[in-house]
Amino acid sequence: MLDSKKILLVHPLGYRADAAGRDISRIANIMPPLGLASMAAYLEQRGISVGIIDCYARPDSDRVIRDYLLAHRPAFIGLSCTTSSFLDGVRIVEMARQALPGIMNVFGGPHVSALKERLLLDYPVLDFTVIGEGEETLAELVQSMGEEPSSVKGLIYRDRSSGEPCFSGYREKGIILDDLPFPAYEKLEGFPSSYMLPIFNYPHTPNTSCISSRGCPYSCSYCDRSVFRKSFRYNSAGYLYEHLRYLRERFGIRHINFYDDQFTFNRQRVEEFTGLMIDRPLGMTFNCAVRAEHIDGPLLKRMREAGCWMMSLGIETGDEQLLAQHRQNADLDHLAEKIRMIKAAGIRTKGLLMMGLPGESEESIRRSMDYVFSLPIDDFNLAKFTPFPGSPIYENIHELGEFDEDWERMDCMNFLFVTKGMTKERLEVLFQEFYKNHFKRPKVLWGYVAMMWRSPDSWLRFLGNFANFIKFTRASSRHM
Repeated sequence: MLDSKKILLVHPLGYRADAAGRDISRIANIMPPLGLASMAAYLEQRGISVGIIDCYARPDSDRVIRDYLLAHRPAFIGLSCTTSSFLDGVRIVEMARQALPGIMNVFGGPHVSALKERLLLDYPVLDFTVIGEGEETLAELVQSMGEEPSSVKGLIYRDRSSGEPCFSGYREKGIILDDLPFPAYEKLEGFPSSYMLPIFNYPHTPNTSCISSRGCPYSCSYCDRSVFRKSFRYNSAGYLYEHLRYLRERFGIRHINFYDDQFTFNRQRVEEFTGLMIDRPLGMTFNCAVRAEHIDGPLLKRMREAGCWMMSLGIETGDEQLLAQHRQNADLDHLAEKIRMIKAAGIRTKGLLMMGLPGESEESIRRSMDYVFSLPIDDFNLAKFTPFPGSPIYENIHELGEFDEDWERMDCMNFLFVTKGMTKERLEVLFQEFYKNHFKRPKVLWGYVAMMWRSPDSWLRFLGNFANFIKFTRASSRHM
């Protein structure tokens, strides 16, 4: 007999467990599945017992999943999937059905929100998918035991007579974020020590990540909009401060990385939040992502005083004409001015870039190198452009170049899309050259040396995984 008041939530790894130790992105950064933790807290408030198994933090989790299913016999298993982890999620629910016949599965996340009915057509093992925010939809589905799925908004289900997938329609209103309980971090095994922010992106341990908003007010060509669509909501400053205080007092957290797309969009919220952090210090520092349009000198000074340690900015490309094809306000001079302003305020800067955007050329890549190397950027992340389902550019991507839509490799670590006029081999060469030239610069090297006292734990992690970093570099070179 399955327990209708129980659900197991799973975060799939996305590839074979024995490859986890060689995954350089995983070695550098293991982020807690905040969406599942938020879901768990919401469901528990409604009398539903929830377990979470994070396969990314615990790669060899198949046995753990089977043991949990047999011991607790939940009526549902829920999985949150990106594009690259979706097929691993399918494998997990097939395994779950063998271990516990009759268990129902429900998928959520950006991949299923983008592709909707197509996935139930192509994968018969799927029972339900949640489109958009999951808390309310999942709670209603579990409470009804899946008996009346058509009445649950935000759900794709199979019609009982025809077996065809049906969409019940979007929920009318987004959740008021201040009404949500804090995520159930305690359900993540080993939290916070099982999770690690990117190397050289924090001063202290223990640390973790936090999300204080949902959605984004902008419409870049490469960003998925399928979950939150055009909405943009955020927690109040008071809620955010109490969230951090809870993490400090309950788990001893000393540094937070805010994974919001735009942390400073609402200036009044940031001023109120920083005021609380200055007037009632928590002994915590934080990172955040910003856009140049929403920062200025006085705000940066206030944020630095409140504990802001690093800011990330989406540069994407140093070719202004190419940038204008893919995002709003493509003013690289303005962006450079704000990056220098951040550095002058005593805040570490990180640039976020992409290589291989539609329209990219060798000349545009070299302009990106010149632009980035002219700026006081301490760290940067160069992603390999990937056209994800749900992004505006995905709709006509095959007209813009060659695209190998291999979901398991769509993790921004592979050139699966090659724009017209370029080759994959040349992109790989330029990608390596970009990173090598960055690390050859004396100011950058000295900045990483300074991390010995600014972020000593990062150096310990780097040295402990030095062999893996070397293997990754050599493997990348062989693929050029």
